[in-house]
Amino acid sequence: MSDLERQLHARFLDEPDSDVIGQLRRHARLLAPLLPDGAIEAAVGRVAAKVEGLGALEPLLAEPDITDVMVTAGRVVWVERGGRLERTSVVLDPAETSRLIERIVAPLGLRVDRSSPVVDARLADGARVHAIVPPLAVDGPCLTIRRFATKPFSLDAFASGEVVELLQQLVNERANVVVSGATGAGKTTLLNTLAGVIDRGERIITIEDAAELRLSAPHVVRLEARPANADGTGAVTIRDLVRAALRMRPDRIVVGEVRGAEALDMVQALNTGHDGSLSTCHANSPADALRRIETMALFGALGLPLAAVREQVRAAVDVVIQVGRRPGGERRIIDVSEVVAGPRRVHRLADGDRILDGPERGRLADLATPRNRAS
Repeated sequence: MSDLERQLHARFLDEPDSDVIGQLRRHARLLAPLLPDGAIEAAVGRVAAKVEGLGALEPLLAEPDITDVMVTAGRVVWVERGGRLERTSVVLDPAETSRLIERIVAPLGLRVDRSSPVVDARLADGARVHAIVPPLAVDGPCLTIRRFATKPFSLDAFASGEVVELLQQLVNERANVVVSGATGAGKTTLLNTLAGVIDRGERIITIEDAAELRLSAPHVVRLEARPANADGTGAVTIRDLVRAALRMRPDRIVVGEVRGAEALDMVQALNTGHDGSLSTCHANSPADALRRIETMALFGALGLPLAAVREQVRAAVDVVIQVGRRPGGERRIIDVSEVVAGPRRVHRLADGDRILDGPERGRLADLATPRNRAS
């Protein structure tokens, strides 16, 4: 940081102003009257990023091909670009990282300190933020920012034309679909793309921890969970929102991610006539996704036996789409499986970019037939 930037920063860091840029320009010109306009603007931009934005991280967040920005131990900054991790030349100090975290969470009524060392939040542009500080982060505060894709994706980006037709058929025939995969595999992006196939005359209610979905449909109601405030009160969970959505006359319910007891409410909603709904969960395979949904549903099952929960899950979920990364970082669909009765409980419909022939392919006709989920 130059001497000019240090003076500007000291002058304006603790003095919020509606016209910070104008104030910084005027003050910079008084401090350095002979400096060229380009150098003045560069210094003002860097200081404004510290005062109003995220400092040295702002240029990284402005790059459209960067999807994740990660600060490790309060110092080293990594990014994900094109599916690959890269270490940047940006180096922070732990105190600056702590200030950035505080600047993000304070306006939201949240806090992060030794008594509350983990926090999730959202930036104004919708980017998801996770921070963890000492004593849990042993080497220093860690900050992770996950951004949305700046350009819309098509289903062709995930699979071949034949599999794309299959996915479109599943959505159009109102199959209940779960997208599973690892963190960063592209679950939310694929979910957003699948939701784009839904008929534009339908009422869609989306439910998310952090509002990431960007649907182009004209009739979308977006609901977002709310964490507890600094006093530990005021939390609204995904489970609360699933229950609320059932009273809002949905044609489709899209749950950004199922990760807890709300799985039971979602399963019950799907079993009461809300066909064509979409969701995601973390899992290594379609069979693992079903087992995870069962386990999460048991958290809210209030004594229901596993057999009863399993039967509800089997009746509620029609298809599981497994998404993953190829070695080069490309995100692709690697498996499409239909949920069926019996020990195996899934039949593969597509293997990567290849539609399977034989009995599995023929089973798709069943999805076009109205189903009595109570049977």
